[in-house]
Amino acid sequence: MQYPDLETFLSTGSEALAKGPIAMIFAEDDVELATTIRHTRLSGFKSVLCFARDDLELPRDLKEKVHRIAYDMTQDNALTTAVNAIIEAAPGIWMYYCYNAEYLFYPYCETRSIGELLAFHTEERRDAMLTYVIDVYAGDLDKTPNAVSLDDAYLDKSGYYALARPDENNHNYPKERQLDFFGGIRWRYEEHVPADRRKIDRISLFKSKEGLRLLENHTFNDEEYNTYACPWHNNLTAAIVSYRTAKALKRNPGSTFDIQTFRWHNSTPFEWHSRQLLDLGLMEPGQWF
Repeated sequence: MQYPDLETFLSTGSEALAKGPIAMIFAEDDVELATTIRHTRLSGFKSVLCFARDDLELPRDLKEKVHRIAYDMTQDNALTTAVNAIIEAAPGIWMYYCYNAEYLFYPYCETRSIGELLAFHTEERRDAMLTYVIDVYAGDLDKTPNAVSLDDAYLDKSGYYALARPDENNHNYPKERQLDFFGGIRWRYEEHVPADRRKIDRISLFKSKEGLRLLENHTFNDEEYNTYACPWHNNLTAAIVSYRTAKALKRNPGSTFDIQTFRWHNSTPFEWHSRQLLDLGLMEPGQWF
């Protein structure tokens, strides 16, 4: 199912937005786009929307399984414009968004669907879920110069930290139940990463509603959506395993020659399993057992 632009999809593709959860994948290039779509579909999303340029090809087996929307990711505010348009068109359902070469993991995802996860989260009166964007990278950049290898993937097993999030409207006092999280290669190579892009927290799973808007810093205009837990106990969190930063650092002429390898003494092979992320403290099961 293909649509020539977002406006056409919104006017003719309402069936894809009838029931959630739905996933939105934003393709900045074709790197691991197919595997991102397959991984997302296997999680159990009812519909998968793929925003991609016309020249990015999908494998034949995926063309009828996703709603492909021709979209230019180089335009200003491309992601927020599309996400907010989908929110406005389909209030009241769970949504997820990511880029290509990003893979969603949540507690026990090998045996439980995304629908089960969000049903439990809804029962806890939560309408959004904090996700940590965990940088992964190829272990051998000589073999894979673009830093993307599913078979030779590494992540940082330590070096993550959080800072209080100041409230500009309240004398910069810390916001309640909100933190800014940092770590991974964005932290290790922060001299090559703009300050406003160094955070690794993202509210990637959320329930749409009238008036809700995604902001450019991956938070929402509803402050409760930006909290990591409810007031009475810890809630579920999830992780997005992402090659996006590694790919950008090796593609950027200003940083590529400074990086011979992303590996360091705290690198560990990524096992592509939720248990590893739980053991490393990179996501939280909350009360979900």
